[in-house]
Amino acid sequence: MISFRDAREWRQFHDAKNLAEGLSLEAAELLEIFLWKTTDESRAMVADGAVQAKVREEVADCFLYCILMADAFGIDLIEAGQKKIEINAQKYPVEKARGRRDKYDVL
Repeated sequence: MISFRDAREWRQFHDAKNLAEGLSLEAAELLEIFLWKTTDESRAMVADGAVQAKVREEVADCFLYCILMADAFGIDLIEAGQKKIEINAQKYPVEKARGRRDKYDVL
């Protein structure tokens, strides 16, 4: 992604504000796929090849924006992801959170 961006000289447009806006817009496009669907309908959509293709495309767009944002801030995504999982493990210990949807401050 970085090479793709740099070959087109787009770094000049990729400030934090624009990257965050772009990520938000791509996430909204992902969300739009499920607009007005019930939970059961959204679960059934997983088996639809056309929906899978659209979801794949929007997830990829979100992922690529995350790469660009991480690059802008010098973030190692693997390290950041691992650290976030550790933080979440402390907030949501298995013995309290298993099978529950409550936020950590309610567990």
